[in-house]
Amino acid sequence: MSLAERIPPGQRVTEHFPVLHKGPIPKFNPATWNLRLFGLVEKEVVFTYEQFMALPTVRIVADIHCVTGWSKLDTVWEGVAFRELLNHVRPLPQARYVMVHCEYDYTTNLPLEVLMDEDVLLAYRYNDAPLTPEHGYPLRLVVPKRYFWKSAKWVRGLEFMAQDRPGFWEQYGYHNNGDPWKEERYAR
Repeated sequence: MSLAERIPPGQRVTEHFPVLHKGPIPKFNPATWNLRLFGLVEKEVVFTYEQFMALPTVRIVADIHCVTGWSKLDTVWEGVAFRELLNHVRPLPQARYVMVHCEYDYTTNLPLEVLMDEDVLLAYRYNDAPLTPEHGYPLRLVVPKRYFWKSAKWVRGLEFMAQDRPGFWEQYGYHNNGDPWKEERYAR
């Protein structure tokens, strides 16, 4: 695939990895941190940090695209595939959406179908090094086929839902879907 085919409309390539987020960088304590999977699931699960880090690891190489107009190519992420988490909670048939809950009450919403893509993971490593706090350590969702605000930092919970609800930025006018190839930046 040519370089031009990898860049969505309205984007420019950067070598940098800009830092954008709401609120300060949270403090991390591995003894008290957990990840809660709840809502429309057969059984709610709460992973401790140690339990989460013991799950099978995957590695992906992906291009990422920010709603502000930058794209970064060939980023390398390691963590736990979203699909792996489903083995632990088994969503109920009516679960169609997921609300991603993060530190400071930040949220973002995604269809369960989008999260089922093989390149979606909860990452704790970036470019062969531990993810830095400003980029979401200890855990960041990575959804390469959506604008990067959907790849939420500092993830603490995944709520499985029947009906969609807008997340933080979606409540402030960002597009609900966020597909960079369709330039779904803002609600129309």
